[in-house]
Amino acid sequence: MTITVVGHGYVGLVTACVFADFGNKVWVVGHTKEKINRLKSGDPIIYEPGLKELLQKNIKAKRIFFTSDFDKAVPESDVIFIGVGTPPKPTGEADLTAVIDVARSIGKNLKNSFTVVSCKSTVPLGTNKKLEVIINKHKPSKAQFAVASCPEFLREGTALTDTLHPDRIVIGSESKKAIDYLLELHKPIGGKRVITNLASAELIKYASNSILATKISFANLISFYCEKSGADVETVLDGVGLDRRTGRSFLYPGIGYGGSCFPKDVKALLAIGNDLKINTNLLKAVEDINEQVKDNMIAKIRNHTKGKNIAVLGLSFKPETDDIREAPSLYVINKLLEGGYKIKAYDPEAENNVKKILDGKIDFAKDVYSTMEHADALFIATEWNEFRQMDLKKVKKLLNHPVIFDGRNIYETKAMRKMGFEYYSVGRV
Repeated sequence: MTITVVGHGYVGLVTACVFADFGNKVWVVGHTKEKINRLKSGDPIIYEPGLKELLQKNIKAKRIFFTSDFDKAVPESDVIFIGVGTPPKPTGEADLTAVIDVARSIGKNLKNSFTVVSCKSTVPLGTNKKLEVIINKHKPSKAQFAVASCPEFLREGTALTDTLHPDRIVIGSESKKAIDYLLELHKPIGGKRVITNLASAELIKYASNSILATKISFANLISFYCEKSGADVETVLDGVGLDRRTGRSFLYPGIGYGGSCFPKDVKALLAIGNDLKINTNLLKAVEDINEQVKDNMIAKIRNHTKGKNIAVLGLSFKPETDDIREAPSLYVINKLLEGGYKIKAYDPEAENNVKKILDGKIDFAKDVYSTMEHADALFIATEWNEFRQMDLKKVKKLLNHPVIFDGRNIYETKAMRKMGFEYYSVGRV
């Protein structure tokens, strides 16, 4: 098949590279000339393990092409995926400006034969039907198309694996022909097929992210109980997670969830619920707890540091990505800066993105250990693997005071205290 993917972020570019690797001809449409040129040269722009190699392989094989012109890509495509951003508005609602603009451009450039327009962007209930109306309004009279919703469930840091080996592939459409096209396209990929209507596919995506966010906030709620009672949160959640009805996945306490999906999707589902006059107290609590755990860590730092110089390890919202959207580390850093603290930070991938917003406000270190030189305390904000087995004797020598705040519980409390550290984690005493 010939495929067009509109958007070249984590969803769009990964989708494009995977389907190109299966032998399809794939167009990727973007709107920034500088980024298009970088992609053409084999630079994926974003950091995602294995993506650069896959991109360069398929450029060399002449299966993937990049353009800013819809009229080059759309007319010859059998399937068009929309994979542009839907960031939250101040009200929490998803901003559909980019999706609507893309639908308009697709409509204007459709060919006469049948095309599937499939939305991978996370969009509120009813959006795909609106896109159908927009495309109908702008398409040539003889052009035939059908709209489908095919949400993604990839995790940044494991996006290629998640795309190639998903738990499920959700296809929502009112058109059997569109469903058949998408089933054929996804044949090389495993996972259970969930075939449904547009509204159900749209809601599956929001519900999936919101339940994962709920599990994280639930774990953090239990961490509050543990810190007050002397219980150990890791032991408690291990015990809970052994129940097959719940599982341990995402029952991990810390300084909260972030990234491009959970925060905005919980907000969007809240906004949808308000529109539908549904009681959304559960999701409000999920958001409130996510803020509270960050504030709790800030309080620990303020109460237990013996100086104002803080070393920060990790800036991305999770390991194996350079994405800093809604990263808990940035919230904590900004609050500390407001309190007069000085910050030196290190992240193996996210530094350039952070410099765009904090350059001149914090210092950046070249590696793990130089971050801690002359620091009064260490704050671990992201659980990158290279932080898990640091030379702790060296860490202790570098810090002015042996104080560590672990926002991701990567070390054992007893072992850290035995080494002479003042060690503050989440949900453990």
